[in-house]
This record gives sequence, structure tokens and C-alpha cells, in this order.
Amino acid sequence: MDRTERFYKISELLRANKVVSFATLLATLGVSRSTLKRDLNYLCERLHNPIAHSRELGGYRLAAPDPANKHPHELPGLWFSPTEIHALLTMQQLLAGLDAGGVLTTHIAPLMERLNALLGPEGNAEVIELRQRVRIIRLAQRSVRPRHFEQVATALAQRMRLHIAYTARGNGSATERDISPLRLVHYRDNWYLDAWCHHRQGLRNFALDAITRLEPLNQAAHEVSAAQLSTTFGPGYGIFSGGAVRWARLRFSAERARWVAQEQWHPEQIGKQESDGSYLLRLPYTDHRELIMDILKHGAHCEVLGPATLRRVVGEEVRKLGEKYF
Repeated sequence: MDRTERFYKISELLRANKVVSFATLLATLGVSRSTLKRDLNYLCERLHNPIAHSRELGGYRLAAPDPANKHPHELPGLWFSPTEIHALLTMQQLLAGLDAGGVLTTHIAPLMERLNALLGPEGNAEVIELRQRVRIIRLAQRSVRPRHFEQVATALAQRMRLHIAYTARGNGSATERDISPLRLVHYRDNWYLDAWCHHRQGLRNFALDAITRLEPLNQAAHEVSAAQLSTTFGPGYGIFSGGAVRWARLRFSAERARWVAQEQWHPEQIGKQESDGSYLLRLPYTDHRELIMDILKHGAHCEVLGPATLRRVVGEEVRKLGEKYF
């Protein structure tokens, strides 16, 4: 625990209790007696916190602030870690965006109060700074009809089948099929459903916003083990899965290598920095559609070395793109 964390812990203990003994502070903070004394002195003398020692009560307490004091008490700036900031502010945004009337409506207020308490009071300068200086941006988020999400989640929890009408974005084809929902997936700010398709007799992935109609069925869902789910969906790239696993070999320019070398495209990727500054990246995929989108966003800074089928598909896409401009 660093010094800033200790200051906040001392302040928290004093606010939560009328009196806190020196021994309790020592045990909670895990520091030496001399360090704790320095912290208390610093909080009182430099940060103007009204901490007083009471011999009668046997400990420290927060005294009433002196109205004549021109320096209001304060604590040094406390910033959360990157993952903590993202988690707290994302939870706030998600809860604030819940539609009224949902099953969680009555529970939202206490949850928001807890989150706000973690961040700090609204008027606190540090909290205002945090909310102004941190921004969570969502890209390409598609809307999901609340009723569809609720019905899918209910069938998933109750282990029942669904009949759905589904429009595939790739070719616009509309189909109807019975599915057994197995797992909801939130990926790149959109919701997907891993399910057993009884029409195809295999595992498939469905975008929830592409479900145009849904009907619960009074039939038990077909069960698939977690191991089989991992085997089918794990090796794929992005949300796409199924088929033979192939390994893409990509070379990025020295300029773009400075970014790509720090990115994770796939948990099993293998990267290598070349002597000329370029970066070689190997990663598995089973369906090239999403991988192509990520390759093309780097333009001429990324070259597909293999396999030949992937190189051909990307080359054909580049040729079609060139026809629109030349």
C-alpha cells in the first residue's frame, strides 16, 4: 500500500468510526509506528485534515472543522488503475442506459449509489476530474431489441429451445430454425449467441440484433459441453468460428510495428520483431471475414505472407478497392 492509499484508508477509517485506536491503524495499514505518525502529521499539518487525538477515548477521531481555517481539508489526488477506471465507468454507463421498467429497475438505484461511493461524491474535485478526463468510447454498437434479449436470456437460463427468424448480414438471406441457446457473448460492444442449430446439426453463432422474430419452444435445450464449445469457438478469429484452423502470417511495416507489437489479436498469436524494424505476426483463424477487416485497416502497412488462400482473398479485395479510385 503506497502513501496515497494509506491517506485514503486513514480517512475512511476515521469517517466510519467515532474513534480509531493507534493499534487499529497500525494493524490495518501494516506500517511501522514511525511511518504512521508521519502520515498522521502530514494529514493534519500539510493537508489540513481535522484529526485529533483523544486520551479519554483512547484513539484518533475527526474533529469539527475550524470555520476560521482558510485551508479546507483535502486529500491528494487518487487515480484508479486503467482496468478499475474502465470497469467503474463502464458499469455506470451500462446501468444508466438500462430502460425503465426492466426487471433490474428497482435494483439500479442502490447499485449506482455504490458505484458513486467508490468514485466519490459528486462535488468532490477529484471525482469531477476523473469524469472529465476519462472517456469511454463505444464504436459500432448495434441495437438489440430488449424483448429479444430478455427472451434469449430466459431460454438460456431455463435451458429451453427457441425458434428464430434470422437474417444473415453477409448475404442477406433469411432463414428460420430451431436453436438451443448455450452462451451469450458480448464482443466489440455487440451481443452474440453461441447455440446448437437443430437445422444444421452443429454449433453456430448468431448476432442478437439480426434475429427478426423469436418464439420460445416447450422443448429442452440440446446440451453441449464447455470443452466442445471451447474447441469449436476458441481457435477462431474474432466472433467467427468453425472449419479447419489455419495460421495467418502477416508482416507489418516498421512504422505500424510500433502499435501492432503491443496489440493482442488472438490469445495464441506469435510475434517477432525483424532487424529492419518490421513485425511478423502469426495467428490462427478458421474464417477469414473478420481477419480481413483488421488486415485492411492497416492498408499498405500490412502484407499477407500466407497462407496463399488468404493472400488471394485480400489481394482480390484490394483490387476491387483500387477499381473504385483508379
